[in-house]
Amino acid sequence: MNTKQVADKAERKKLKRTARKKAAPKPKRAAGVARGSNKRKVKQLVKGQSKR
Repeated sequence: MNTKQVADKAERKKLKRTARKKAAPKPKRAAGVARGSNKRKVKQLVKGQSKR
């Protein structure tokens, strides 16, 4: 929801809350999917290489 044109903070908050109530509920994560599956993976360092 784009509320860029609304200057008043309280008004913007009210608009966002109503939009959130109207929006379709987000689907639950499937049982076989890991919780952090969308996170960026950290590359493993080679032995002897400095971290910084």
